[in-house]
Parts: sequence; C-alpha cells; structure tokens
Amino acid sequence: MRVPLRWLAEHVDLEPGSRGAEVAAALVRVGLEEEGIHTGDVTGPLVVGEVLELVKEPQKNGKTINWCRVDVGPEHNEADLDHAQGSRGIVCGAHNFVVGDHVVVALPGAVLPGGFAIAARKTYGHVSDGMICSSRELGLGDDHDGILVLAQARPGVATVPGQDALALLGLDEETVEVNVTPDRGYCFSVRGLAREYAHGVRRPVAEVFRDPAPAEVAAPVGPGPAVRLEADPPLRGQVGCDRFVARAVRGVDPAAASPAWMTERLRQVGMRPVSLVVDVTNYVMLATGQPMHAYDLGLLGEALVVRRARAGEKLTTLDGVVRDLHAEDLLVTDEGGRAGSTRVLGLAGVMGGADTEVSAGTTDVLLEAAHFSPVSVARTARRHRLPSEAAKRFERGTDPQLCPRAAELATRLLVELGGGRADAAWTDESALAPATVIELPAGFCERVVGVAYSAAEIREALTEIGCAVEGADGAALTVTVPSWRPDLRQKVDLVEEVARLNGYDRVPSVLPPAPAGRGLTAGQRARRSAARGLVEDGFVEVLSYPFVAASVHDAFRLPADDPRRRTVRLVNPLSAEAPLMRTSILDSLVETLRRNVSRGSRDVALVEFGSVTRSVGGAPVPVLGVQDRPGEAELAAVAAGLPEQPLHVAGILAGRRRGPGVTSDGFAATSEAVLWVDAVEAARTVARSVGVGIEVRAGDRAPWHPGRCAEVRTAGGTLVGHAGELHPSVLATLGLPARTAAFELDLDVLLAELGPPVRVAPLSTYPAATQDVALVVPDTVAAAEVEAALRAGAGSLLEDVRLFDLYRGSQVGEGRSSLAFALRFRAPDRTLTAEEASAARDTAVAEAARRTGAVQRA
Repeated sequence: MRVPLRWLAEHVDLEPGSRGAEVAAALVRVGLEEEGIHTGDVTGPLVVGEVLELVKEPQKNGKTINWCRVDVGPEHNEADLDHAQGSRGIVCGAHNFVVGDHVVVALPGAVLPGGFAIAARKTYGHVSDGMICSSRELGLGDDHDGILVLAQARPGVATVPGQDALALLGLDEETVEVNVTPDRGYCFSVRGLAREYAHGVRRPVAEVFRDPAPAEVAAPVGPGPAVRLEADPPLRGQVGCDRFVARAVRGVDPAAASPAWMTERLRQVGMRPVSLVVDVTNYVMLATGQPMHAYDLGLLGEALVVRRARAGEKLTTLDGVVRDLHAEDLLVTDEGGRAGSTRVLGLAGVMGGADTEVSAGTTDVLLEAAHFSPVSVARTARRHRLPSEAAKRFERGTDPQLCPRAAELATRLLVELGGGRADAAWTDESALAPATVIELPAGFCERVVGVAYSAAEIREALTEIGCAVEGADGAALTVTVPSWRPDLRQKVDLVEEVARLNGYDRVPSVLPPAPAGRGLTAGQRARRSAARGLVEDGFVEVLSYPFVAASVHDAFRLPADDPRRRTVRLVNPLSAEAPLMRTSILDSLVETLRRNVSRGSRDVALVEFGSVTRSVGGAPVPVLGVQDRPGEAELAAVAAGLPEQPLHVAGILAGRRRGPGVTSDGFAATSEAVLWVDAVEAARTVARSVGVGIEVRAGDRAPWHPGRCAEVRTAGGTLVGHAGELHPSVLATLGLPARTAAFELDLDVLLAELGPPVRVAPLSTYPAATQDVALVVPDTVAAAEVEAALRAGAGSLLEDVRLFDLYRGSQVGEGRSSLAFALRFRAPDRTLTAEEASAARDTAVAEAARRTGAVQRA
C-alpha cells in the first residue's frame, strides 16, 4: 500500500518536519514492513511557461509544427531581441494550446519518466530549447493527444512563468510504501495507516486522527433500490454477504472530469485515473478501505440479489473475459430487467460485469458498498485468477460498519464534482453477527510475552486500537473487538496487540540454556556419516523437489500393480504438471541429472537424502482447530490418515567415474567409465559409513537392468534397497547417457540395524599373516555368499577378506567360476605362526565348502 505524505497528513498529525523516512520508521515500529519511499520520476528543471508567440509551419511530410516563443521566467529565459523580458524557442507538434496559455516546460537537463533526457536540439530548421509537455510525458496520465494546459488542468490555480512545476503538479511529493501482512487488511487504506502512524509515534488516536469516512450519515427517508440477500450456507463459518448498501445518484454530468488533486493521488498510489465515477469509487476505497462498485442505474433490473452461482451460468467481466462460474462463486445479480429474467452482474467482491458498466454516457449511478466473506472472495479470486484491488481488501477482512459511511462519502463526491442529485431513499440490507467478545485473564499477557505489563498499559493499548475494555484492574478483562479488526479472534491476538503498541523492543531476548548431554541422535550421526562418506567418494549432494508427474512411473517401466504407483496427490500443487508426491527419490533425482546433462555436464555423480511418501489409503486427515490442544482420539485420527514417509538415500552416476590422469607412482591412468558395480559400491559406502553389515545378491526390479541389478540386504536378510545399471529403455525415454547407474536404499530400515556403539579395540603391533585361497563354485553362487562363509569360519583371528580375482574358463569347467580371496589374519598379543594362519584358513575353506559347495582350487 502506498500513501502520499500530504494525503496522510490530512487524516493524522505528522510529527513536525517528518519526511518519508521518519513516517516509514513509525509504521515499521508497529509491525508493518517498509517497501520503499518514492518520489516522482521527473528530475531537473520543470517550470511553468507562458506562450508568447505561436507560428504554424507546414512541413514537406504533411505535418504542421508550431514554432513557439515561451516565457519560462527571468531565471531561465534567454536574451531575445523581440521580447524585452526574454524567452525560449521551442518546437511543438501539438495544437491544443494558444498564445497566452500557461504550459509545463521541461528545460534542458530535465529527465522525464522512462529516462527520457531533455536537451537543446536542432529540428525542423530550429533549435528547440526544451519541451512543452503532455500529461503522459510527465507520467500524470495517458493523455498524449495534446499539451497539458494548466488553466484546464488546475482551474482556479494562479500560475506565473518560471514557477516550479514539480511542486505545482505534486511530482516532488514523497510516497511511503509498506507491505501489509495478511492479518492487517485495514492498513490497505489511508484510514488504517493514519491510525497505525499514531500508534507508531506514541500519540493518542483520539487527539491526532481524523477519520476520512463521514461520522454522520443521515438515515434513509424511505426504501431505496430493492436488495435481497439469499439464504447462503456458511462457507467455513462465514456467510457470503451480511451487509449490502445501495445508493443512487442521478443526473451526474458524464463530461465532468476528475479533479487534479484526485487523479494525482490515484496516480501516486499506483492506480490509473479512468473517469469521474470510477475514480471516486477508487478514491473512497483507498481512503477508507471499503471497496465500492458503481453500476449504470439505467441498465439494472428491479432488484439486486446476492447469491451463489448456478449450474451453467457465465459472466463477461470488465476485462472482457467470458468466465464459467463455479457453484461456490458469490454473485451480484438482478431480477426483473429488460430481459425479464435473472442476470449476473458481477463476481461479488472481485470484479463487476461488462453489461452494467459505467460508460461515457452514464448519468444515473447506483453505488454498492457491501461486506463479503473473506474466504469466499479469496477462493473466487484465485479460481478465476483475478487479483483485483477490491479482492485484496475483502479477502483480508473489511469493516462491515463502514459500508454506509463509505457510500455517503462517494455520494457526496459525485454530487459535488459531477453535479448529481442523491436519492434521499437508500438501502441498507444487513444481517450482521454481534461483535466479537474475548475474555483476557489477568496475567495472561505476561505469561505469553514474558514482560510484566501493568493493568493500565494493557487497558490503554487495547483501547488505542479501538477495543471496548471492561473489568477491574487485576481481574479478567472483557474486550469487545472493533469492527475493523476481524483478525482479533482469540486472547493471544490481544496479547500481540499489547506487545506491539508497547514496543517489541521491551520484549527481552533470552537465549535458552542448552541442556547438558543432548546432542545428535545415533540416527542423525549415522545419516551425516553416510553423506560424508559419499561426498568423499566423489558424489555431490543435491536437494530436488519431491513433486513428480505420473509419467515418471511409465518411464521407469513400473508394473501396473507396483506399490510405487500408489501415490499421494496434492490438492493445490505448485505445478499442475507435477501434482504427485514421489514414492522413490529416483523419481525426482533423474530430473536433476537430466538438467545437468542438458547443460553440458557429462560426468555426474549425484546423491540425495530425503523422504518418500507412501499412500496408506486411510481415511481423510481431519482439520484440527487451534483453540486447544487436540485430544488423543483426534491425534490418532490424524496419524491414521497420514501417509508413511520413510527416509531414503539415492544416488545416480553417469559418464566417467574417474577421468584420465597420473597415478602416484608416475604412470599414466586411463579414464574409467561408470559401471553398475560403482552403484553397488556406493551402497556399500553407505552401509560402511553407518556401521551396518550388508549382503549383495542378484536382483530384478524396475527401473534397473535385469542382468545388472543387485539387491542390498542386511545381515539378517531384510531388503534395504537396490543398486545397478538402469534399463536401456528407461535411459532412452528420459534422454540420459548410456550405462547410467543408480542406487536407492531405505535408511530407516538400514538404521534399524544399528547396534550399541562400537567398542574400538586397540591396534595390534604384531605383523599380519596373509593367506590366499581360490575356490571354485557354480556360477549361481554369489561371491558375497562365499565371502560370508569364509568370515564365519575363519574365527577371531581374521582381520579382513578381499576378493581380488575372478576366473571363468576351461580349467574350472563350464558353468563354474574361480574366486580368489586374500585372507588377512592377525593376533593382538603375538606373531602368528604359519601353522596357525594355515589352520584358520583351512577352517574358513571348510565352512565355505559346507555352505556353498566350494572346492579349493589346486
């Protein structure tokens, strides 16, 4: 909301010498946010000029220009042989002014809106020493057909050549812009900001505030235009319309123009002047905060009806768009018109219709000032994508008691400025609920804020914002909320007002003591260890949006009955193209990889830790109130309806795993392309980092390649996830590089295997004994199974087992493989003998033979 200082000063006493910065600081002090301080876009010398001579000169191109001599004041005139007082020569192409007119002249050095710099230049055979300006060139309006003649634009205002036109036109006035939070809708008006300024400078509102809305409104002498509020089922506890004021003004001069002071104020707050009737309704809305609408009275039916939309109804709004109406849309309609049937006139509180729009020929006007449901207006505005100025105020809550006063102000302005006659009979259809009353217990403010406010301070603060306060000091207070503060609904809202008006600087900043012995949980430490291990292995941790399209499941070739297709759909997604919550981190991680590849990155290794969402197909989650803590039954109902969100980790690799380089011993190293085993090794890195043992087995799961997919299981056999190369058709569909590999693990399952903290044994200072063994096994036996058997049989002396060779060929037979393992043994208290190491090896081989059928190769 923007407010010019002179307009604000009409309704509240500003502190002496206050500029925009001081006014903005006062508003910030009471909780508003400063957006900026604006002045006009015109700089440099802009003065009043009197046209002394005007010579019309036809040009060869068919255009006629005016060669003018203009008196711009003694300080700016140049010596002129023909005029003793001097003047400036200026070329002008407009023809709506004559000799003797006072005009606005931009002298060389001035800069007009849009960065248009003025300089003396030769044109049409003359040196034009400045520019005579139109309204649009000055940013005052859209009129560019003619020059701004001050006698017409400022009737009754005396001007002299050389006078500063910046001050005359209000182009030098400061305008303060503040950001209004959703709960402070009354600040979308000069009325609301004037009250807040009084609070900000700690001045009593009753002494310094002057309400722009008329205090007295004469009662109607009879029934005015017929208005009916149809019975409306409450939408979230609010009826659609509980007050509707309609007043008629007849005989308005359609040629009457809006006065300069009004158009200047509209322009300063960012609104475009249109016509007298429209400008009056906009001016009243800005001044009071009550949106208004004007109808052409001659085009209306016999009665206005406020109701919900019916099936099949349409409306052409003022912006020329034909809109299909929704059953929840609140409408203003009429009955008994020329068509003899019901007609939709507008979306209540959002935008009017084109059928009854005020036009250049309108003389009789019906003014509407109503109070509509904030929820209803907000939903309608978003549904039809119509963020109008009226909707912006209605959806934050307006003052229902202001409707007749705002209508009175608009009526007076139309009578005064347009020569109209106001009907003495008018309509005020009302079904208002009683004012909100809140009980504020004694001591409640101090318990919430931590400041010992006195009873006088609490009473004074609540009275200042317009509340009626009853009750003795030291006892509970009964507070009646003012009509313009619909945001005050419960006692904590009143506490906020007390803290705000007494100064947030009084609220102490206390750092709570950190309780001893509390740090990261074991799970949190494990998750960080896993992230650190992967990053050290060359991965880059990313964070992608968890919102996906259903097409990703088709791209991943998921079976129709795959549980990952059972998703949770968002009611109000950020993008209509991605309305589903992901059931796998790879669902969104592939998009991150695809974006990087499309930007030229070919060697990529990405990892993400995050939640996935699994639909449980339960009952809808109930909407809980905030008045009290929910009960156990309510919490159980919420828990039953919430989807499961386990923590996963997923990684994806493409291109080269390692680039070419030089090894530590000086030999050239070739680049290594990503293989499916790199994804498996990344899964092992996660398990090692968290301290959980895993087993890797052959697997088959989309979107992985069936022959290059591994299952990752815990030592107890619980499935943790999968790793391997993605299916070629998946890569082709997604446009990803060939041989791209990926893994995904369920961290919740993996971390459930965490045992007690590992007790680190002291390092042995005795040498290790290494024994190599080659075992022949059928191809169907996984190397991991053989390794597990060797570990189980080697006993406590075993320190490490490492597979270092795989052989398939005629020497071991068809369908068999030779696996060579290096077993490292070490004792903590002695040097092992060759016999001890060999015995341990033989025991390990025997266990492998028993479990897997392995035969030691000679």
